[in-house]
Amino acid sequence: MPRVDPVTEAGNGRDSTSRVRRWLRVLRDDLWTTQPDPLPPSTWLRWLPHGLLCLVAFGVTIGAVAQLMDNGGVGGQIATLIGLAQGGAVVLALWRPVPGWWLSMAATVVGAVEVRRQLLAGGAHDFVWPWTAAGIIGQMAVLLLLALRVRSRVSFEALALTALAAYVIQGLWGARDYQPTGVLAIVLFTVVVVLGMALRGRREARAELMQQTTITAEERARRTLLEERSRIARELHDVVAHHMSVISIQAQVAPHLVENPPDELKENLAGIRQNALDALTELRRVLGVLRSENPENGEDPYGLGEPGSAAAPDAPQPMLDRLDALIDNTRAAGLDVVTDIRGEALSYPTGVELSAYRIIQEALSNALRHAPGSEVRVEISHDFHGLHLGVVNSRPQRTVPRSPGAGHGLLGMRERAAMLGGHLTAAPTQHGGFAVSAFLPRGDTSPTAHP
Repeated sequence: MPRVDPVTEAGNGRDSTSRVRRWLRVLRDDLWTTQPDPLPPSTWLRWLPHGLLCLVAFGVTIGAVAQLMDNGGVGGQIATLIGLAQGGAVVLALWRPVPGWWLSMAATVVGAVEVRRQLLAGGAHDFVWPWTAAGIIGQMAVLLLLALRVRSRVSFEALALTALAAYVIQGLWGARDYQPTGVLAIVLFTVVVVLGMALRGRREARAELMQQTTITAEERARRTLLEERSRIARELHDVVAHHMSVISIQAQVAPHLVENPPDELKENLAGIRQNALDALTELRRVLGVLRSENPENGEDPYGLGEPGSAAAPDAPQPMLDRLDALIDNTRAAGLDVVTDIRGEALSYPTGVELSAYRIIQEALSNALRHAPGSEVRVEISHDFHGLHLGVVNSRPQRTVPRSPGAGHGLLGMRERAAMLGGHLTAAPTQHGGFAVSAFLPRGDTSPTAHP
């Protein structure tokens, strides 16, 4: 025979002991707990499952007491206590599933011991044992509630200990003159545990799917906001680059407009020009990076020249003097557009005019997409404080499918208004249309009229 090393044998024994201890520690942590885990209310009728299970608990109590007394020969007081424990375990499992399982197991064991005593003493004949019919129903309800709310490992542990208890009581301990119910009970318990774990997995999968859907919607809105901010940045960089070019040219020309300019003035103007050129170079570099990230879909199906269009990226940024061409294009696309301009057209900062044009442009584009054939009223009001804009469309003449990106254009319009310190509101009208209203403050520009 091969010789066994005593050191190796001792080491294997220690490893086995350590594994058993770890398993017992895991079992204790999983099943020796009173942590509450209430059964959530139903989606349709909030307390329907709780009410049904309370009726089941009542039926288990009545059935267990009747079976133990009439057929099992158990005394009235003991039968009542066992029945109350089995029914109470179902109610307890609604809020604390693990303690409910322990209570049901304890009641079952006590009932099995008492019925065995009656079977051996001749007080009962041909009685179901170790589980009564009511006890099986109560244990099934408890195991189902347990599997619905705890991890699968804990459910399997509870099922395994239940099967072990049935094997010890019926297979090792035994009785006489009885109808065995251990195998049937374990089969039914396994079915309800598997069913409970499947329902729990389905509920968790649905919750995870809803969470992922919410995260996806939030990410889509966030990406849209970032794209809109990038688009605004590209446009404003164009405006700033234009002004920096003007500063550079003026600083270069200024010395020639003065007879015999002092050297100090020339140096200052040269410094101004150089700083302007450096800033312009940096702006163009940043602008090149921004323009390299073209939107995925640069189509402009209505010919309105929407922001983000891939066409003519270096074209001058549109101002309020180009609104007539925008409205003509909208009419050509099929909308009846009426304009109402009030007040004297004052001089606004470039950013205000650009944002006003883009807001009206986006509102008209939305009307084309979502309200075909409607009547649109564009209102522009000039006053000392700023620019008031309004675009209202009537009810659409035909229904259109909802766009996947619905709401993203409104996000961009609000961002433009907020960037300038203004505000924008957009909401459906009482007559089935849609209204966009915005105010853009003037800023620091003096209120001089256009020539």
